[in-house]
Amino acid sequence: MQRRRRRVVVVLRKMLTCAICTIALVGLLSVHVHVFPSSRVSDLPDPYKLPTVSQQHELNYQKLSTQREWTQELAPPHLSKEQASPHLSKAPLSSHKLDGARGNLDFEKLWKPPANRDFVPCVQHSSNYAAPDESRGYLLVHTNGGLNQMRAGICDMVAVARIINATLVVPELDKRSYWQDSSNFSDVFDEDHFINALANDVKVIKKLPKELSSATKVVKQFKSWSGLEYYQDEIASLWEEYQVIRAAKSDSRLANNNLPPDIQKLRCRACYEALRFAPKIEAMGKLLVDRMRSYGPFIALHLRYEKDMLAFSGCTQGLSNAEAEELKTIRENTVYWKVKEIDAREQRSKGYCPLTPKEVGIFLTALGYPSNTPIYIAAGEIYGGDTHMADLRSHYPMLMSKEKLASVEELEPFTNHASQMAALDYIVSVESDVFIPSYSGNMARAVEGHRRFLGHRKTISPDRKALVRLFDKLENGVLKEGRKLSSRIIEIHKKLQGSPRKRRGPVSGTKGMDRFRSEEAFYVNPLPDCLCRRVSQNVSTSISISWQCHYKNGDAECVYLEF
Repeated sequence: MQRRRRRVVVVLRKMLTCAICTIALVGLLSVHVHVFPSSRVSDLPDPYKLPTVSQQHELNYQKLSTQREWTQELAPPHLSKEQASPHLSKAPLSSHKLDGARGNLDFEKLWKPPANRDFVPCVQHSSNYAAPDESRGYLLVHTNGGLNQMRAGICDMVAVARIINATLVVPELDKRSYWQDSSNFSDVFDEDHFINALANDVKVIKKLPKELSSATKVVKQFKSWSGLEYYQDEIASLWEEYQVIRAAKSDSRLANNNLPPDIQKLRCRACYEALRFAPKIEAMGKLLVDRMRSYGPFIALHLRYEKDMLAFSGCTQGLSNAEAEELKTIRENTVYWKVKEIDAREQRSKGYCPLTPKEVGIFLTALGYPSNTPIYIAAGEIYGGDTHMADLRSHYPMLMSKEKLASVEELEPFTNHASQMAALDYIVSVESDVFIPSYSGNMARAVEGHRRFLGHRKTISPDRKALVRLFDKLENGVLKEGRKLSSRIIEIHKKLQGSPRKRRGPVSGTKGMDRFRSEEAFYVNPLPDCLCRRVSQNVSTSISISWQCHYKNGDAECVYLEF
């Protein structure tokens, strides 16, 4: 009898212990910890300064495990809780496992950048590099194109000024292009910093001296992709008759390859160190980045689906007949666009068309990015507005833009200035966790190159030609969205994520201008000229730093010495 009672007591004790443990476990799991971010704009790394060696150690991938909520203090005035759209109130991603088309994809696999293979910026000039020689005259530059086309042209003209011993007058921005932007150089860029940063390379002045304002100027359209000999012989010889040379255009006037190493490094110093954006643009850009970061890791999507892009390219996929006709009329009436008759289907089949918003949604889903991924739309006004964005939004409702992240009052100084608005998108794109362009235009190439320079940040470049074939199969019902499509798209893009590689040369068999045109542009990939492989040698306590670089098998290898 007593044994039975003891058994009952033992069983009751075990049941009571289990119940207490269960209650404690439930209570522990139900605890919520709230983290409130500071309303101060974070000190983001400046993408327009050349990183120091100590900063290079910080360029390595850091796990994106600490996310913050967008609290009322961070929200701009027009996005208070009462006014915000439903998708804006969602908490950022908190799981390290995200559900995608292939099931559970590892968090780091989606966001981690490719291995940089110890490549770091090395733009210091050689020991033979001297201060600028006595100036032989003045170089005036009229830039052409949009923001990023002008940026590349300005940096090339810095190098040209060095080659021909010219004093460079601060370049004039293009005010006659499609965008009709009235911005001056100092409205977009930090003019004083530009002048001072290049003091040991090229003399730069703000205006042509008054005594030369009426002097005879020779206007030259420099030959595209020209090398050292062209500028030293043909252009420099003009100093014998003229004091002022005016470059009528600035884009693609300097060869991508086969230039002296010091000239190539000067181009990088000009692009990534000297040519900073104006302080007000940098401050606003960093504020936009900070507000995007409050959601956690995010994608910057350069969605080239604006009216000018579609009109220029002749791409009409997904458009109505009326829209296609409108774009054709724009193309015919834009005098400086040479090609008027374009076969839209042929363009698309060759991969010459930007992905449509709908196609981008399918692409991102196939890569495994979940529907609550924050996406920054780096673009101007999307053609067709909400009508054409509906499919993308159905896949990814958390679509943000500068217009959504900032109030009308905050953006007012930049509105109606296309270059300044594009500069804001550029900053967010460079600082994003993942950058994806829907088309390989000037901005896409410039951002890709800058991200490579800063440590090969993850940049996924869609293979549009291959994707079009898959999208057409979807359209025809031959293929369906799901595991099979996802596997094929992921496989295609395994090696298209911004990993280090040498800049591509010309396509085999091409000749003349086509040969230069087929090369990968210098600013798309500054390796090997401006990126070296770091090799550490523990010589002694670190007091100062030097680099010893040499070329081996096409790659620059630098020994990193600490003294």
